[in-house]
Amino acid sequence: MRHSPSLSAFLALAALGLLAGCATPTPYQPYQPEMSAGVHGGYSDQQVGADRFRVRFHGNELTSRDRVEGYLLYRAAELTLQKGYDWFEIVDRHTEHDVQTYVRPDPFYRPWYGQAYGYWRPHWRYYRPGAGWGYWHPEFGDPFWSHSVDVQRVESFEAEAEIIVRKGPKPAAEARGFDARTVMTDLGPSIELPKAR
Repeated sequence: MRHSPSLSAFLALAALGLLAGCATPTPYQPYQPEMSAGVHGGYSDQQVGADRFRVRFHGNELTSRDRVEGYLLYRAAELTLQKGYDWFEIVDRHTEHDVQTYVRPDPFYRPWYGQAYGYWRPHWRYYRPGAGWGYWHPEFGDPFWSHSVDVQRVESFEAEAEIIVRKGPKPAAEARGFDARTVMTDLGPSIELPKAR
């Protein structure tokens, strides 16, 4: 299917407009699915026992692993205090790393002669010092100037932890334990909330 150059330009501008709304890392927010308005991703939690919770933070393609894991820890501390507890212990945790590679033709490359006329496309002779004259034709050899592609590697992270919430002061010997107020004080300045619309 062939599109006119003006339609191709319009589609490219429309895609850029849609991407502009997604051009920020996931802020600290309740989970938003990909197709919702605003930036997708965020935290979610689920109670799995009387004093146990599963906490998740899902970052979009612009959110670093450090940010995802920091926001997960902050949410665990916030949830601990919301439920009336003082500290929490991480009993299980993991981070998923998703990588996708996209290879797309350049949307702005549209030869005036069309794809169906390969033999009639332009061809060149060129000179390379030390090698002499070379010949290029779109039907033979490497693409050279004939095609342009965009290769993009996209990464996203999702962290999950199961926590047990506790009351009273955290025991000094508890290596997997975190005082919720200390975590919120330490990480609070780095937490980015969603921008008001």
